[in-house]
Amino acid sequence: MKVLLTRPEGRNGQMQQALTERGVAFMVTPLLCVESIAVSPEALSLAKEADMLIFISTTAVTHAATLFGSHWPTSRYYAVGEATAAALEQLGLNVTRAPDDCQQTEGLLQLPDFDQVSERKIGIIRGEGGRATLAETLSQRGAQVNYLEVYRRGCPPLDPQATVAAWQAFGIDTLLLTSGEVLDNLLKLVPKECFAWLNSCHIIVPSCRVEAQARDKGLTRVTNAGAANHQAMLDALSL
Repeated sequence: MKVLLTRPEGRNGQMQQALTERGVAFMVTPLLCVESIAVSPEALSLAKEADMLIFISTTAVTHAATLFGSHWPTSRYYAVGEATAAALEQLGLNVTRAPDDCQQTEGLLQLPDFDQVSERKIGIIRGEGGRATLAETLSQRGAQVNYLEVYRRGCPPLDPQATVAAWQAFGIDTLLLTSGEVLDNLLKLVPKECFAWLNSCHIIVPSCRVEAQARDKGLTRVTNAGAANHQAMLDALSL
């Protein structure tokens, strides 16, 4: 097994250490980068007035911390995954996260706190254009939902032919993809003539949503890890 790690720059350390300890060869090629975006005073004000604030990622926490400084809203805090919850806790905040067996949007929506949300003000702290299902479901339940979009996702500048050739030369046969955006960037990067190689690889994804997305694009060797954290990914690798 030779594994490709694709998280943004600086976010692969924990998995690198785990694979090294287990004697598993790996390469690191970030397939996602993020940059801050301007936040309107209105969006920031709505977030500060929210009864409940949902954080989609650790990146959302990092960028929100810059905006809020030492004056965090007196809201109830929620996180989609374990790593996001840990990032909030490190800031001294009490946080509720999605269940261990479903650390994704669907799991968060199963929490009793979100059963009766009519008239509740809910802010979703996210990257530009993510998690539409979450807001739609909460709105259907009667909540007043607003977004605070604090960053934009992109793909690092990579040469498609050279990058894929390097993966193949190394013998990559397993790819860890921690979001739908990473999958999108991978599929845009890999030349069409290399798709057969990609389809021969074991693709590990974090959720049912991303699994369906991968299969819709023609990938067949896809495993749903059930979460994006490093332990879930290790479990999916059977390590």
